This record gives sequence, structure tokens and C-alpha cells, in this order.
Amino acid sequence: MSTPHQTVSRRGFLTRASLLAAAAAVPVTMPSGRLRAGGQPAANDRVHIGCIGAGRRAKDLREALPKNARIVAIADCNLPAAEAAAAQHQCRAYRDYRQILESNEIDAVVIATPDHWHTLPAIAACQAGKDVYLEKPMTLTIREGRQLVNAVRKYRRVFQTGSQQRSIALNRLGCELVRNGAIGRIQLVIAANYESPWQCALPAQPIPAGLDWDTWCGQTEVVPYNRDIQIPRANPGWISFRPWSGGEMTGWGSHGFDQIQWALGTDDTGPVEIWTEGAPFQPPTYTQTGSIADGNKLCGRPHVRFRYANGVVVQLEDDGKRGGGKFIGDQGTITIDRNYLQSDPPEIVAEALKSGDFRTPHDTGAHLADWIACIQSRDMPRADVEIGHRSTTVCHLGNIARWIGRRLHWDPSREQFVGDDEANALVWRPQRQGFEIPDV
Repeated sequence: MSTPHQTVSRRGFLTRASLLAAAAAVPVTMPSGRLRAGGQPAANDRVHIGCIGAGRRAKDLREALPKNARIVAIADCNLPAAEAAAAQHQCRAYRDYRQILESNEIDAVVIATPDHWHTLPAIAACQAGKDVYLEKPMTLTIREGRQLVNAVRKYRRVFQTGSQQRSIALNRLGCELVRNGAIGRIQLVIAANYESPWQCALPAQPIPAGLDWDTWCGQTEVVPYNRDIQIPRANPGWISFRPWSGGEMTGWGSHGFDQIQWALGTDDTGPVEIWTEGAPFQPPTYTQTGSIADGNKLCGRPHVRFRYANGVVVQLEDDGKRGGGKFIGDQGTITIDRNYLQSDPPEIVAEALKSGDFRTPHDTGAHLADWIACIQSRDMPRADVEIGHRSTTVCHLGNIARWIGRRLHWDPSREQFVGDDEANALVWRPQRQGFEIPDV
């Protein structure tokens, strides 16, 4: 049994060769001695959780876990951050997330890492017999998403995407109203004009003690360390840079498009045509610390349009809602945002609200509680892996449309662009040796 705050040596930790082997061949095991027949914790048992990632969002998720979940280990390639978080929960700290996956004490993992570190540990967790809660956006590329779906299905895991608006009652009501015809036939959806990522060439700074920067870079090429890369929404932070993220197109966009997909009844498919309107996209390259707002202003152009097979068009506009959209039907409109619902005529929502109290706060805890309950019951959670993959795919399509700069035709069943090799090359991207994501 490992001791609290156990660490591994630099030489032995996460070599590129061993990372590849770990992801491809982690043995499929179940936490012995804790599970009842059928392979799940009993309803009155506490689910033992390992946390991969110890940053800002990871802290939010740890604090929102329900009382029938217990954190027993935290891993982060920034060991001091893992140790500080572990001290709060009186649990073990690791630099190597594989030590969490090897533990028979752990039933499930919560993954809250930078976007480029989502898929590899999630697949390895499935292979190790752990259920998974994965922070959004689910993946860095479209093909990664399908690989993760395959892993979840193959290893029969309970997987929840961190699209917590699925657990907000007011959002559910709004999506149900749209989907069930409360405003007639949907013609147009107006959503926020999410920003694409830009390039990064920030100057080198000393690497903080305890941070394994080579591992942090993961599947991407190693670049000089800079604090404004490591911190997610610094000025600007990794979430704004193309090597490590899809920008706010996948950041906030994964929330907004999740609601759009849900309301349109397209959770298992996606748009068939994507194009841009406006001047060609020219992403800036950051060479020194600057304003995130300045970069976003440039990277929110041109405006992107999506058309679904039923003719519905989704437009990204500067005044659109980031957590949803304005749904325009032939009998009225419904606007959905995070814990926000409005209709024209107003009686559409007013009458629906009479059936129950939907004035619930934004509650990440409810989303995590749903996942924990499904671990115990083996039911499918509200934001299953296929749902997360499809919503994230729409985000990726928006970025690709900006990068290509021409009208694109998408086949959502084959998950390929039609007759466009250049666009299809962006469905996937090369990964650094030793950090490749395995086919499942």
C-alpha cells in the first residue's frame, strides 16, 4: 500500500515510452473487495475517487462532490499543487496519474486537466476499470472523441462529461420546450461568437520547482515555460492557445453547443454544412504578455454558420448567449442561457413553470451527484460520452471552418468532411512520440 504523499523519481516518472505503454496496455481490473456482485459499489457505500489534475477547476469539482463520494488520491504533474490539494482532503498525492489507476481502492476518477491532457488518462482509466468524470471540452480533436467513446463502450464504464448545464432544471425545461414544439418549427438559432485559439511564442521563464513541464506539454511539442501558458485564463493562458486548446470555441462553446444539440434533438449527430462570413481568419501570435480581450477580439472573426440536415441554421453572433442560444421558431422564440430561460410570447415559459419549481441555482454538485448515482446503479448519466463527443465536435468544426476559410460539408455518421482532404487532416493531428492516444 502506498503511503501518503508518495512520490516517484524524475527518472522513473512518465517517460514517453512508458506513457504510451500505459495507455495502450493498462490491465482491465476492478477494485477488488469494495464492489458487490455486478461490479459497482453498493447503494450505501461511498464511492472512492481519484482526482487527476489539481488546478482551479479541479478544486471546484472536489468541493462539489456529494457526501457519498470520498477523495482518496490526487495526482498532478505539478507535485506541490497535488500535495496542497491532498492535504485539504487528507489523502495521497502523486505526480504520476497512473498510480491512481493502479489502485484497487479507487472506483472512479475525476479528470480536470488542460484540454490536451483529457483523452489519454480518460482512456487509460477505462482500461483500468475506473468510471470517469471528464471536464469539458471532452477532447482536443474530433478523432480523439471517437476513440474515447469506443473505450467507454468497450470497457463498459460510466462516463459523465462536465456539461453541468444538463443538471440545471431550468435549462432542461428550456431544451424540452424547444424540442417538443413549444415555438413551432425551429428555423434559426443565434449563439455566441466563440473565439478560436491563437498562436503562442511567449518568452522563456524559469520552470517552478516541482513542475514537470515536459509532461505538462504532453502530446504537444515542448515549448519554453511561461506562466501565462500554464495558468488557464491568465493573459491569456493555455485555453487561448492552439497547441493546447480550441480556445473559447471549445471552452464556452462546449456548454453552448451542448444546449443547442440537446434542444434540437441532435445529441447523436451534428451539422452537415459549416461556413464563415466576414474577413478571413488571421490569428495573432502572442510574443509577450498582453490582454486576453485583445486576442479574443481578433479571434472571434469571421462569424461561423452551421446548417443541420433538417434545415436549421445556427449563427454565431457577437451578442449571442454563451451558455446556450436564442431559438427562433415559426410560433415564437425561446432564449436559453446558464440557469436562464425566456420566451416570446412570455406565457410559453410562464405556463411551463407552473408545473414545478425550476428556479434552481447553477449546481455543479447535482451533475456530479448524478454521476455518482449512476456508478452505483450502472445507469447512463445525463451527459454520456457520446453526448459530450458530439457537442465538442460542433466546436471543433467551427474552428476548422475558420482555419480553412471556405464552405465545408460534414458527414456526421462517418465523421469526415466530404471531398476535402485539407479539412479532414484537421480532424486529427500528430502527437508527440510517447504521448500518442491509442486506438480502441
